[in-house]
Order: sequence, then C-alpha cells, then structure tokens
Amino acid sequence: MWKLKIADGGNNPYIYSTNNFVGRQIWEFDPDYGIPEERAEVEAARENYWKNRFQVRPSSDLLWRMQEKFLKEKRFKQTIRQVKVENEEEITYETATTAMRRAAHFFSALQASDGHWPAENAGPLFLLPPLVMCLYITGHLETVFPEEYNKEMLRFIYCHQNGDGGWGLHVEAHINMHCTVLNYICMRILGEGPDGGKDNACSRGRKWILDHGGAVSIPTWVKAWLSILGLFDWTGCKSMPPEFGFFPLFFLYNQAKMWCYFRLVYMPMSYLYGKRFVAPISPLILQLREELHTQPYNEINWKKVRHLCAKEDLYFPHLQIQDLVWDSIYIFTEPFLTRWPFNKLRERALETTMKHIHYEDETSRYINVACVEKVLCMLACWVEDPYGDYFKKHLARLPDYIWIGEDGIKMQTFGSQLWDTSLGLEALLACKLTDEIGPILMKGHDYLNKSQVRDNPSGDFRSMYRHICKGSWTYSDQDQGWQVSNCTAEGLKCCLLLSVMPPEIVGEKIEPERLYDAINVLLSLQSKNGGISAWEPAGTSKWLELLNPSELFEDVFIEQQSDSKLYPDSSMYVECTASADALVLFKKLHPGHRKQEIENFIRKAVQYFEDIQRSDGSWYGNWGICFTYATWFALRGLAAAGKTYHNCLAVRKAANFLLKLQLHDGGW
Repeated sequence: MWKLKIADGGNNPYIYSTNNFVGRQIWEFDPDYGIPEERAEVEAARENYWKNRFQVRPSSDLLWRMQEKFLKEKRFKQTIRQVKVENEEEITYETATTAMRRAAHFFSALQASDGHWPAENAGPLFLLPPLVMCLYITGHLETVFPEEYNKEMLRFIYCHQNGDGGWGLHVEAHINMHCTVLNYICMRILGEGPDGGKDNACSRGRKWILDHGGAVSIPTWVKAWLSILGLFDWTGCKSMPPEFGFFPLFFLYNQAKMWCYFRLVYMPMSYLYGKRFVAPISPLILQLREELHTQPYNEINWKKVRHLCAKEDLYFPHLQIQDLVWDSIYIFTEPFLTRWPFNKLRERALETTMKHIHYEDETSRYINVACVEKVLCMLACWVEDPYGDYFKKHLARLPDYIWIGEDGIKMQTFGSQLWDTSLGLEALLACKLTDEIGPILMKGHDYLNKSQVRDNPSGDFRSMYRHICKGSWTYSDQDQGWQVSNCTAEGLKCCLLLSVMPPEIVGEKIEPERLYDAINVLLSLQSKNGGISAWEPAGTSKWLELLNPSELFEDVFIEQQSDSKLYPDSSMYVECTASADALVLFKKLHPGHRKQEIENFIRKAVQYFEDIQRSDGSWYGNWGICFTYATWFALRGLAAAGKTYHNCLAVRKAANFLLKLQLHDGGW
C-alpha cells in the first residue's frame, strides 16, 4: 500500500533542508503496509472513482485519509452527533453549533504530525508527461518510478481520458491537442503499445490526434518538448535565443521584467534551444514519429508549421505582426549566432543561463518555483553534466511533487501546505473552541513558526532577478523559498490572532521583528494602482504581453500590472490585494510600526477594489472559482478596512451580485 510520510528527508545525501523538512509530504509504496481489509478499501475507492469519473472528475484524497496515522492511529472516533435540518425546519443556534463542532473535530484529526494539513494540489493534465519524458531521456525512469509507480501513473491517465479519446488542459476541461499528445506519448513511454491501454486508450487518443491535424498543430511549448524528444524539429519552433534574456536592464526585453514563472521556463528552454539538444533517437521515438503525424516525418515542412495551432488550443490568438516578429528573430539571429565568431556569444549566453538556473536550484533547495520549471531545469542540468551533483540533487526532490489519490499518481503544481494550513487555522480560530482543540492550535502555530522564511536569497540576489523574501511565507514549505503575498498575509494574520491567546494553550508568540519582516515584504509588493502582485513587484508595461509566444496561456509574460481602468480584468491580483486585512490587524496590535505606510497601503488597496469592481458587482479572480472566489476576498479586504453595506457602494453592489447568484439550496 501507499503511505504518506511527513517531514521526512530520508537518507539521500543529495537532499538538504533549512528547517528539518517541516511541511514536506511525500508518498512511498510499501508492499507490506496495511491489512487485507484496508487494501480492499483502497481498491473499492479506486473502483468507485472509475465508475463515476465523468460525474465527479477531481479525486477526494481518500487514500491519505484512510491511513492509520491520520484517523486510526489517533483513534479518532466522532462522538458529536450528526444533525440534519429538514425543509422548513428552523435552524437553531444549538444545531449550527453542533454541526460546527463536529466539523472542527474531524478537521483537527486530519492534522499531520508537524502541524500542517496535507492535501493534493493538482488538476492540470500537462504536468506529469514532461516529467516522464525527462526521466526517459536521462535513463532514470525505472529507478525513480518502479512498477507500482508506473501502474498508478497509467491509472491517472486512463481516469482522465475524455469520452472522445483525448485529454483536456485540466481534469474539467475540453479536449485539446496539447494534453492529448503529451498523455499519448506518456502512455507509450510507460510501456503501452500503439493499441494498448485501458478501454483502448492509446488507439482512441491517437485517432483524436490524427483526426485533428496531427501533432504538428501542438502549441509552442509542446513543440519545444517534442523537439527535445526527436518528434519535432527545432526549426518549427519559435526562436528562443538565450542571448535575449540577458540584455541590460534598460532594454525593454529583459528577463528581470518577465513574470517569474515565465522567466524560469524560458531560461532552461532557451538553453536547450540554444544547444539544439535532441535526445538519442530510440526505436520507440521512430514509432511515435509514424503514429503522431499525418504525413511522413521527413517530408514535413517544419517552418510552415511554426505558427500552426489547433483551434482547441488557441486561447490567445496572435496577431500577424507577432508572428512576423518571431520569424524575424529566427531569420536575423540564428544564422549568425550559430557560426563563428558570433557563436562565442551563444556560448557565453548558455553559460550565463546555467548560472541562473543553478542559482534558482540552490535557493529553492531544488524544488524550484513550480513543477514545469523544475523538470526543465533538471533536464538542463543533465544536458550540462549527466553525472553531476546538480542533476542528482534534482532527482532527490522529485518526491515533493508526487501525490497519489484514488485516481492514481499525479504531479502537483507544487504543495499548498502553508496556504491550506493558514486558512484552516483561521477557520478553527473562528469556531472559538480553544478549550477543545488547544493542542491542534499549538501544533499549527509551531508549523507557522518553523515555516516562515528567515533570510533573503543568498548573495547578490537582485542581480539574479530575485526579490526579498525574508519574513515571508511560501505557498508550500520553507525550503521552496519563494515569497507569495497572500500566503504571507494569511501566515501573518494567523500569527497575529494566536499572539493574543494564552501561550500555555497555543505556544509562544513569534517575535515582533519577524512580523516586521513580513510587513516589509507585503509593503514592497503593492503597485502604484493599489493592487498587490503575487511574487515580485510589477512595473513593466502591459504591452510587453504582445511578446508572449504562447497560444495557450494569456497574461503570463510579465507579472500582473496595468492601469486598472484600461485593463480591469488583467491587473493585479484581487486575491492578493485582500492582504490588506492582515495589515489592518497588524496596525491594531502594533500601532507604532510604519504606521503611515500601512495606512497608505490600506487606503490604496480599498481604492483599487473600488476601481476594478465589475459592473455586475463582482470581481475577476485569477485563481479558484473566479468571480465568487474573488468577490469573497475583495469583500474581506473591504470589511477589514471598515467598509460596510451602509457606507460603501462597492459592498452594496457585491452583496446584490451574491444574492442574485445564490442557489435554491442556499449555496453558491
């Protein structure tokens, strides 16, 4: 059976931690784990998921909840009676309180030994295949993923194949070429034959690909991956010269101005592009060349398919001038940069690129900012030195991204440990059940304490395009090291709420200086328009998005930034701007620290909320269930700043929006 291990670094000499692995959650297969009844329970959960996969597509994290350590080992037994409210029955205070206590006790029982709440953070269907492809190229697939892993990865692919034979961008999405090609290749690498797979998964997937024009119509990023594998040709890709990333800061095009996610995709991809790296061509690759294309591989005119993209993937159509720019870059740079003496410039650019990649790897303990970047950086390290320590350190951190559910093994974007734990603690604190769940609060407080980032990135971090992070909280764990504004705000808010409670119940409060560091991070991320960015300060012109080469992803080239009146749906993050409510609480408890700056921050955030509210009263969210989710965050921020239904038009409009959307059963 599979078991989840908490705060475990193992004995791998290539892994290290800044806080003894607090927050780490990794899965391990143990053939001797569990009794027959428990194994039967796991198989029943898998079978139930398979039967209902088209009705409920996300998994329910049943496998980790079934484990002894979370419920059985704690000897958890729900003793609070279940209450039901029938139609037209009055909801009493006692009934609501009983339901709340029952939920709080169950949720408390799911807390891990280090104080966090484990959870899956997955859903996209384009994350796992590149990892499998990378390990196949490097020759480490079978050592990293033995037979049981292989079986569960295939289970995940089968579970999320749509009825028409393809795969979507995520578990709820319509089919597109991007994920159908990637998952088809993944099945073949994992050992399925051309007509293999559960319910003819391979033949159905291949039919969809060929019926929709073949693999030449994949989006830009997948063209690069297939070029690496030898299933496409680099001449059919948009130019990604590594030299472009290191223009001086006064140039309009500079990596420092890119969104951190885009930057850390571009760096390793431009390295592989600059080297024109192609993996050794195996018999499987030769077979895939025949299976994925509608014409013989050697007869494809790669330059003509450079801008070809299936209509199912064309979320962000490009203007002809954009395509002309990318073609011009290829025509006027590549012939020179691949020949002497200009190839010396290419060599220097490749060295500089790897210097930045190694810096990112080291400062994130080889977790990297997220999984897409992780796999590309790992492959770049292997191409540079297949036997080097950099690659071995990458391998050691792969378990941090693997999660297993009743639908199989999936690759997470990265963990959400801090985010889930801070919101969970806020919910428990709101229950006012301190006398019943005090030990849970103390353990959660200890986790927050040990998860705060204590130092900025090493060395001259600004020259490596990194921002301050001392005092922040990440989305996942301290080792990952990437500051996030809303995670910092939620971590700070929890610590502030716990600081006014008896230390014998919730533990000693965090030193004020560390809270001041968190405030410093939040203040640094507010933009001129009052909105707050997520990872790094935003200050680049919106029009640079025109250089975004992706057809599938919009607003990914630069950190969110715009004039809120010109671009109301693509400015800063509403969810992050709600960080203002943490500053309101901080100002109340620490009135003497940077008072004027904090008051200005809150005032500008309120103005930002009012400026970008949509005409129907909602706000546009970047994450979650878009409008309802963002409206909750905006209202939370406005309420913290003293805005009410009676004194704020924005609150009244938002209330009307929510009332109009409420469902008949009372929910949204």
